[in-house]
Amino acid sequence: MLPLVEPSGIVYGQASRAWCHGGDKPLHPVVHLHIMDRNARIYLQKRAISRDLLPGYWDTAVGGHVGYGELAIEALYREAAEELGLHAFNPIFIEAYTYESERDKEFVFIYAMLGHPNLDPDNSEVSEGRWWTFGEIDSALGRNILTPNFEEEFSRIKDRMIALL
Repeated sequence: MLPLVEPSGIVYGQASRAWCHGGDKPLHPVVHLHIMDRNARIYLQKRAISRDLLPGYWDTAVGGHVGYGELAIEALYREAAEELGLHAFNPIFIEAYTYESERDKEFVFIYAMLGHPNLDPDNSEVSEGRWWTFGEIDSALGRNILTPNFEEEFSRIKDRMIALL
């Protein structure tokens, strides 16, 4: 079950994932983790072909739903462990915003981390991962290589990511 939230992020109810991705598009929270190293590279994951949404597209290093009764930071650590085998890290909160696609409407908690961790991608969710320079990402924008959500979010936070270096 996923929490339903007001635009302020306050939880007011719960619903199934299927209902949240249905026609009414209720606002529900997700977490994203951007991993950046001191060489100004960002780690991106390539979504597995088996994924129901945007298979084969490059996306944020970690992303997933916040479960009902779960704090965003708890979801962040859970998703990082599930997707990349990442357990010990110090996330930096960047911002929260609302993102709406054709399929759903998400209240996105963005976190970042600096470092070069040993990552072990879960092949059921991630087909591969690699480090991208800011220039490589800029060149890929608008070319159906990166997820639309990542493209919009990267544009929002690029300067703040650079400021973390």
